[in-house]
Amino acid sequence: MQPPLYQAKAEFFRMLGHPARIRVLELLQHGPVPVRDLLADIEIEPSSLSQQLAVLRRAGIVVSIREGSTVSYALAGGDVAELLRAARRILTELLAGRNELLAELRESDPAPPVPAAAE
Repeated sequence: MQPPLYQAKAEFFRMLGHPARIRVLELLQHGPVPVRDLLADIEIEPSSLSQQLAVLRRAGIVVSIREGSTVSYALAGGDVAELLRAARRILTELLAGRNELLAELRESDPAPPVPAAAE
């Protein structure tokens, strides 16, 4: 029996829920990237990057490409790039709303009175 769709979606988002995985996906949005470049951009240990790439590969989100001794990774499809763009739009809207609220709070809260100097 297959899990309900909402559970499958939750597992999908849990799989994406690691900063290094998100960064890898962001870097792959414009095409294949060699592992050495991913390491330079993400600045994590090679073994940690390897683990994160394995999670993404098992999930079918990325594919590896070997050219001679160079291994590169690429997105398996364009939908992931679209998901990242949608996340950016959502975060932009959320943060803009927070900035507006913060500005309103600052405007509505007068500065505390400055104590008079004792003479």
